[in-house]
Order: sequence, then structure tokens, then C-alpha cells
Amino acid sequence: MVTDRPVLGADGGRVILHVDMDAFYVSVELRRRPELRGRPVVVGGTGRRGVVAAASYEARRYGVFSAMPSSTALRRCPDAVFLPGDHDLYASVSRQVHDIFHSVTPLVEPLALDEAFLDVGGALRLLGPSPDPARTIADHLRARIAGELDLVCSVGGATSKFLAKLASKRAKPRVTDRGVVAGPGVVLVSPGAELDFVQPLPVEALWGVGPATLERLRRLAIRTVGDLARTDVDALVAAVGQAHGRHLHDLAWARDDRPVEPEREAKSIGHEETYAHDLHSSDDVWREAVRLADAVASRVRASDQVARTVTLKLRFADFVTVSRSHTATSPVTTAAAILDAVAPMLERIELDRGVRLIGISVSGLGERAEQAEQLSFDDLAGEPLGVGDETDGGRGARRPSSHDWETASETIDAIRGRFGSASIGPASSLAADGLRLVRPGAQQWGPDRPVPDRQD
Repeated sequence: MVTDRPVLGADGGRVILHVDMDAFYVSVELRRRPELRGRPVVVGGTGRRGVVAAASYEARRYGVFSAMPSSTALRRCPDAVFLPGDHDLYASVSRQVHDIFHSVTPLVEPLALDEAFLDVGGALRLLGPSPDPARTIADHLRARIAGELDLVCSVGGATSKFLAKLASKRAKPRVTDRGVVAGPGVVLVSPGAELDFVQPLPVEALWGVGPATLERLRRLAIRTVGDLARTDVDALVAAVGQAHGRHLHDLAWARDDRPVEPEREAKSIGHEETYAHDLHSSDDVWREAVRLADAVASRVRASDQVARTVTLKLRFADFVTVSRSHTATSPVTTAAAILDAVAPMLERIELDRGVRLIGISVSGLGERAEQAEQLSFDDLAGEPLGVGDETDGGRGARRPSSHDWETASETIDAIRGRFGSASIGPASSLAADGLRLVRPGAQQWGPDRPVPDRQD
């Protein structure tokens, strides 16, 4: 059970907090638009192909939730105020939030811009003696975030990550027919009370229980986590698979010994964009691929890493999505290397249906120093131009080699570092008002329509 005076951390044992910002994107926007407080506010793509990134609790009363098409949200809540997302701002505020986390403990595992796990077991005496140290730290974090950033967060605490995340959800505000009801803000699960807390919950509260898994579990008459715990593990394995079945059974018995991982490395680097109008021309698709490849390669080099696998993602007008991947024999750090992998993949995909989204990402990341490659004479000299290529007046022109592209990319990075990201880029990205830049997160919720400064 969850007690009014939890003793989590009183014995100096393991204490994990899950801190989750309340309606983060909306709350950040309301700091500069305080006149909108108390109104249904939706942040995300505001165009006809936009997607909801976040909704205020007032908007959630109308059934508006993240990942919903903005057009659906507008139908459900015609009076909602729609604001375009500002990813750069949210990332900046997120860094301030995480700075507060790190002031309490170095063991911080970020999950997203607006949430993180904190292992505070080694910081229980940080704020002085307390009969309820975990709550003292949770209250301290909430007070600092509210006082310094004018934002609200919910905190869950337990001896495991799994339970801490469930507890933070219990701590959040609730939407009811009568309005928005404030949550407790902090919910802590006492040692020894884990099963009383988790087993009454609906089984879909468990990590890994999506629609398909839920349907299989319901065929076994499993409705709650307690039902799952009492089900024979072999029956679970038969229903959902070996690894998944045993994992869910462990969670149902509150078994989760995963540590907080403060140094989680990115598994991939990528960008994707949704376009206001479908792209039908291979030239148009290639032009966008060049922009995305340039942006991805710049991020790879900035992280001082190399990649091995390039993935192309296309979503068509009918929402069918295809992905193709290629693993290169040499480390990938330049836009040219990414495009060398993308070009043959694009050639094998029919574009007649119209392309609404393009994404390019790289994975198989490794430290640049560890992936050093010895160049051959062919790499240094480049490949001869083939039939139909420009011949440089018959003087035996050659395509730029990988070494040439590395050198050019380093020069591009230096220019951008001194004069800004808009100072240089692919010629095909040049528009009437300058370079069409690719900004991280700028298109993740779809293309925007113009929004007035005020909406009444």
C-alpha cells in the first residue's frame, strides 16, 4: 500500500525517484502566455498534417491527447488554443530542469526532455536529517523547479524504476467530469508495500503491454496485474513469447533490479520531416534527402562519432511507411557517404503515391578514434568519372574521394562554428529567404500553419 507517511529511504537503502514534468510543453508556453492559463491549450503541429505534442489538462477533458492528429483535436475541442511547438525552447528549459536534478545526485537517467530517473540513495543526507528522506528530496526538487522555473512536476519514488514511474503517474493531476483535480504531487511506495501497490492496477499499466499483448492476456482472463502474477508463467510464455512472458511475470511480482544509467548513449542519430504537400518528383525527394543527410552528418561529427548503418524512411500519402537500411563497409561521417547509401535505396522505391514524410538516420555508432580507417591510394585519389559524367575538359577528372569529403566537411563545420548554421549548406537547400535549415525537433509534429499572436 501507499502510506501517508512513507519510510522509503529511512533505512538508507535504494531509493529511485521518477520525476515527470506536468504537461511540459504547454507549461513552458504558458510562462510567456499567462493569459491562457486555465484554458484548453494544445501544442504541436498546427497545419492540416500536424500532430499534437502536448495538451493542457483542460484540453484533455475533451479527449485531446499527445500523438493525436491536430485536425482530430480541433474537432473534439473547437475552443482550444493551438500553439506551434518550439523545440529549441523546450530543450533549453529541459537543460535547466536537469541541472536541478544533477544538483541532487549525479545518477540521473534522462528518458525524455520532460522526465528522468534519479537514484538518490547516496544523497539521502544531503538536505540534513529527516525521518522521511525520500519525501524531503522529492519536495525539495518540486520546490526548486516551481520557484526557479515556474513549472510543476510530479514525483514517484520506490526501490525500483518500474514502480517509481507508476507512482509518478499516480501523483499527477487528474481529469474528471467536474474539471481538473490536483494530484498529490508526490507518491512514494514503501519497502514491503510493492505488491499492495502494483497488483490491483489494470494489467495495461505494465511496461510492454500494448494493444496486441493486452488482447492475448485478456484471452487468458487476465485483467489486473494481480491476475497476471497468479497466472502460470508457462501459460504466459505460450501466449506472448519466452522473454516477454517472463519479463511481465517479474514485473507483476514487482521484480525490477535495473540500475539508473546516467550515461545512456544514443543508439542512433537522425532527422525526419513531414511536408505540407506530398512530394511526387524524384528530384524533390532527393533535394530533401540532401538536406537531411547534411544535418545528420553534422550531428554525427559534432558527437565525435562515426556510424555504420544508414536508414531511409518514407511515409506515403496513404500513410504506408517503408524503411530501408544499408550497412557501409567504411565509417560514415559525411553527407556524401550517407547519400551514397540512400541513392540506391531511393531508386528501388516507387514514389507515385506521393511522399508525405522523409527520414534519414544512422546507427551502429562508435567513437571516432576507435573507428579510424586506413585510406587506400584509391580513396585518396577518388574514382574516375564514368561515361556521361563531366570530363573536366578531358583532363581525367575524378569524383571527390572519401578523404576529400572528410576535409570539406571539417571546413564546413568550422565555417558554421564561426558564422552560424545558416552560413553554408547544400546549394539545393537555398530558398528565396536563405538556406532551409534542418533544426532538431522542428518538424517532429508536422508542418505548421501561421498562428496569430493572440487567439481569443
